[in-house]
Amino acid sequence: MASKPPSPNKRAQLTALGDGIIAIDTEYLRPLQDASHLIIQDGRAAFVDTGTNDSVPLLLDALEQQGLAAADVDYVFLTHIHLDHAGGAGLLMRELPEARCVVHPRGAPHMINTELLVAGTIGVYGEEKTREMYGEVLPIEESRVIVADDEAWFDLNGRRLQTLHTEGHARHHYVLNDPASRGVFTGDNFGISYRELDTVNGEFIYPTTTPASFDPDEAHKSVNRIMACEPKQLFLTHYSRVTDLERLAADMHAGIDAYVELALANKDEDDRDAKIQQAMDDHLSARARDHGFKGDRDALWSILELDIVLNAQGLVSWLQRLEKHHG
Repeated sequence: MASKPPSPNKRAQLTALGDGIIAIDTEYLRPLQDASHLIIQDGRAAFVDTGTNDSVPLLLDALEQQGLAAADVDYVFLTHIHLDHAGGAGLLMRELPEARCVVHPRGAPHMINTELLVAGTIGVYGEEKTREMYGEVLPIEESRVIVADDEAWFDLNGRRLQTLHTEGHARHHYVLNDPASRGVFTGDNFGISYRELDTVNGEFIYPTTTPASFDPDEAHKSVNRIMACEPKQLFLTHYSRVTDLERLAADMHAGIDAYVELALANKDEDDRDAKIQQAMDDHLSARARDHGFKGDRDALWSILELDIVLNAQGLVSWLQRLEKHHG
């Protein structure tokens, strides 16, 4: 399942989205699974999320395809520090002489010293798979890290970008508001919407509850805070632009509530981990079919497998925290 390093001559797959925004397929686990976004403003540029080390040649190629040099990049914005979003940031920063890396206050220390970040990932995937998927996660020099305060503004050659703390998916998460495009780069706080699941009924979306800090109350607040920006489009890391925002926001709220319900329904089962994973599989599969997905169960599993497994683990972690809190 791990990504294969792209060949040095491989061209990045780009999708131009208008407003100076380009989606770059990081080729993390499969095509159209994980995006980095490049924002270009009059010859200056910023990346939003990076993918893994294997993605870095593709991001640099994307610059070349746009007629930009590595020195034209002013910022690397990391919505949060999960390694599918930030694993390649240290390596990328070594290629970008002028860039500063913008990280949530809770995430910044872990990009400067990556030991705990890697240890936490090993706790989810195991050591062998972590090394296979992410390689060596390189640190970033402290002098090149900017701590992103809530509601802070950043200037990209006259284009103002704002970091908003949104902690439903992870406590080290922000979204990046881009009033120029009426867009928000949401990381994982507006869920996952793979283009393969688009149907005649439009875009399909569901929340992501990966370990280890899913908080349903904060997840609802995050969706509301994103929508309070009055966006016309959102840019998700998994995968890129969605536009039917009122419907999708309602689907996100309903999905968060459904996850909580299925977790609580199975909390006292002897094999609750397996039961929650099966319930997650049943829930997302039924929703996709109701949305008009025509593929068979194997096709659906090939798209949803990783998220079903990680979402279930995240709900188990949430139950464990609830039980610990209530003693």
